[in-house]
Amino acid sequence: MKKTNRRMFIRRGVTAAAAVTAATVPTTVAAQGSQSEKPVKKVHYRNGRKPEKPPLFNGTISYGNLVFIAGVGYHSEGDIKVHTKGVLDQIQQQLESVGSSMEKVLKCNVYLNDLKDYAGMNEMFQGRFGAEPPVRTTIAAAGGIPGNSLVEIDVIATL
Repeated sequence: MKKTNRRMFIRRGVTAAAAVTAATVPTTVAAQGSQSEKPVKKVHYRNGRKPEKPPLFNGTISYGNLVFIAGVGYHSEGDIKVHTKGVLDQIQQQLESVGSSMEKVLKCNVYLNDLKDYAGMNEMFQGRFGAEPPVRTTIAAAGGIPGNSLVEIDVIATL
């Protein structure tokens, strides 16, 4: 009698394990199929139109679920606070135009024309990326920022 109970217990266990395996295999195969798809590089042109001539560089590119935004400067009058706000507003607009947001920024590089502007830039930067800001590198660019901007910022975000 003990052998029969043990055999029934083992058979039921094997049957249950087989059922669990059969139920999860399609899910696993489907997940592997989606993982094997290669990410696609997509250039996001301003105004949605590709320029007639190849540009020197692209401003916004997505690759898979990542978004890369090239350095954005502010090319009008104003102090570091005006420039920083203007740059962050432009970045926010670009992110939202491709389906991302400031809260999804993972990495941020800040290039200052002069390191003395660090505190003023931080004042405008604080809180712009939500409760969990991205990692950030800040440097003073030797020779200044192109276009007479006091600050230039580039970001990497998720979609």
